[in-house]
Amino acid sequence: MAQKYVPEAAEICEKTLKKFVSLVGSVDKLVVISGAGISTESGIPDYRSKDVGLYARISHKPIFHQDYMTSNRCRQRYWSRNFLAWPRFGQAAPNINHYSLAKWEVSDRFHWLITQNVDGLHSKAGSKKVTELHGNALTVKCTKCDHVESRDSYQEKLDKANPGFKETHVAPGEIAPDGDIILPLGTEKGFKIPECPCCGGLMKTAVTFFGDNVPMDKVGFCYEKVDECDGILSLGTSLAVLSGFRFVHHANIRKKPLFIVNIGPTRADHLATMKVDYKISDVLKEM
Repeated sequence: MAQKYVPEAAEICEKTLKKFVSLVGSVDKLVVISGAGISTESGIPDYRSKDVGLYARISHKPIFHQDYMTSNRCRQRYWSRNFLAWPRFGQAAPNINHYSLAKWEVSDRFHWLITQNVDGLHSKAGSKKVTELHGNALTVKCTKCDHVESRDSYQEKLDKANPGFKETHVAPGEIAPDGDIILPLGTEKGFKIPECPCCGGLMKTAVTFFGDNVPMDKVGFCYEKVDECDGILSLGTSLAVLSGFRFVHHANIRKKPLFIVNIGPTRADHLATMKVDYKISDVLKEM
C-alpha cells in the first residue's frame, strides 16, 4: 500500500547516482527542501505526479482560505471529510526518508530543512531543525484568539458533536496530502463544527490553505537559512507552488548550487546543477 503512490522512477545508473551523491556531499552547509513526494512511501499521495498523483486520478479541488472563512457549508465540507480521513492520516508513520533527514542533523553540514508538507512526519521522525512552511495538520487553532489544541483532541469533539456520522458515512475514498478525503457532495449537510472554547471563534487546522499567505516571519527566516547555506537539495517536490520555488530562485540568484531528486519535471529543472528522477529512498540511502 505504501508504494501505491510512488510514481515510476527512472532506472538507476550507478555512475550518475555516484556523481550526484558526490556533488551534494561537497556542500559545506546544506539546506533541504522537501515536498509531498517524500511522504508517498508512507502511503500519502502527492498532488502532481504522473498517473499516481491526486490531480492525475480525480477532480480534487482544495479548500480555499477565503471560502473557508466566509462559508459555513464550505467549512462543513472540509471538516466532514477531514473527520473521516483523520484516523488514517493521523496514524501515518514516517518512512526511511524522514528518518534519514532527521539523522543528518548530527552533521555540521546539515544546515536546515524547509518542508512544504503538513503531515508532520518530519517531526514524528525526530527532526528539530525544520520549518513547516505551510503549517501542521496535526494541530488545530482558533482563527480569532491564540487557542491551540491537538487534532486528536478536536477529533473527539467532532465525534461527540456528530454522533453516528462516521458509522453512517464510511470513508470510501483515499486521503489527500493535506489530510482530506473525497466524499459525495451533500454528505456534509448538517455536520456540526465545535467552536473555540475560549472565544467562540472559528477553528481551523494550523495549515496555510490555498489562497492564503505563509506568515512573513516564517518566510524571512527561511530566506535567512538559504542565505547562510552553500547549496540546496530539493526532494520530492515539483516546486510548482511559489511558496517553495522562491527559495530555490533566491539561491540561484546568489549562485548557490541546486540538486533535485524528483520523479518527473519540476519548475526549477533549468536552474539545477544536477537532477535525478530516482526514488528518494534509493538516493538518500547512498548519502
